[in-house]
Amino acid sequence: MKNLWGGRFSKTMENYTADYNESISFDNILYKHSIMGSKAHVKMLAKQQIISNDICQEILRGLSIVETKLENNEVELNILDEDIMMIIEKELTKEVGEAGKYLHTARSRNDQNALDETLFLRDAVNNSIKHLTDLLNVLVNKAEEESHKIMPGFTHLQHAQPITVGFYYMAHFQGLRRNVERFQELLKRLGKNPLGACAMAGTTLPIDRFTTTELLGFSEPTENALDTVAARDGIAEYLFNAALCMTNLSSFAEEIIVFNSQEFNFITIDDSFCTGSSIMPQKKNPDIAELVRGKSGRTIGNLITLMTVLKGTFLSLNKDYQEDKEALFDSIHTLDRTLFIFARMLENITFNEDVLRMHLKKGFIEATDVAEFLVKHDIPFREAHEIVGKLVKYCEFKSKTFPDVNKEDLKEIGFPFELEDLSQFTADNCIKNRNSYGGTSYDDVNRQIKNAKNYVEHLMGSNNTVKGTDSKQIEV
Repeated sequence: MKNLWGGRFSKTMENYTADYNESISFDNILYKHSIMGSKAHVKMLAKQQIISNDICQEILRGLSIVETKLENNEVELNILDEDIMMIIEKELTKEVGEAGKYLHTARSRNDQNALDETLFLRDAVNNSIKHLTDLLNVLVNKAEEESHKIMPGFTHLQHAQPITVGFYYMAHFQGLRRNVERFQELLKRLGKNPLGACAMAGTTLPIDRFTTTELLGFSEPTENALDTVAARDGIAEYLFNAALCMTNLSSFAEEIIVFNSQEFNFITIDDSFCTGSSIMPQKKNPDIAELVRGKSGRTIGNLITLMTVLKGTFLSLNKDYQEDKEALFDSIHTLDRTLFIFARMLENITFNEDVLRMHLKKGFIEATDVAEFLVKHDIPFREAHEIVGKLVKYCEFKSKTFPDVNKEDLKEIGFPFELEDLSQFTADNCIKNRNSYGGTSYDDVNRQIKNAKNYVEHLMGSNNTVKGTDSKQIEV
């Protein structure tokens, strides 16, 4: 079989070499974006009178036929054709004959590949933002539904201070919101058109890169051809964003796993997101949450893969860069599926209020509020801290909780002024009084929920996407 690049060569590849060299087995997913870029390219060539309008129309007609054939799996993906770009050109020439040979005028697979990946990635980023928006919406709804429930907050996995479930959910909302913002920032950098960089140094032909920029919905052409064909930082940035987002979800999933354990029993996960044991009939395992935690490793590994590929390459294009695609496609697939399933799981999780109330009695969780009470009575905080520390130690020795402490106990530890008891330091009062901006008070959590709702409504209502294809993304 004659390769499209074979004029220089007297021998074709051995099958095992072709098998090692090919990317068609995985880059065929780019066919819509590749055809979209080719259509814009030939329109520009005709506008610039580099090819005739008749040839342009024939190529456009042929590309539409090839697209339909690829959609219907009517094209043989031969490894000797190497990649989807060469498959499309070969099939085009079959359909329209000599006219198809003009398609690659003033273009290289180098800038074509950069374009195809950029168009694909642009759609993928928009799709990931949509999945993140869905999860953020679920978080807001769960925060509002369970905003009244009080739970222990943790540092070092020890009871720290009382917080509300709404406050807990809104904390995770903020982390995932930053993931959205990172993807939105990436969209800005994906707004530059690589097409026209050619192999690495541009072309002597009178192309107009601003025409293809407009046709493809970019903001401007890339500035330097050498950089354009070598750059993979857009893909690296997606992989980083995906890895960080999955790391956030992994931490969230770890909390769900722990909270679901019999030792905690903070939450109940719907049966449809759990599995049983093949030998132990009583088991209900949080498998979906565990898979979320496990799949974060895939996205971290994909990021490391690309960073390792890029770290020692020479400007400009290298065959190493073919390794970017499988890592990218896998991270997109993993992230979007995980965001979807995680949102559905959260919708069906309930915090067990009675159990939370029991846990709030442990760990002297109101201690900071007692110290701040003393500060309000003109006692320096460091001294107040020591007084309450002695109080906690006394209670541990006497097997008492704060509600059990009476006037005599307070005198014994040298409490600086007279109180009947510590009954005012309840978990509910701790929540009500912790009303600093960003705190866990009912009022401030309501403010946070209101702001979060406005943010999600803006995401849902605004046109976050940029002009692109209507192509189907990797399905969830």
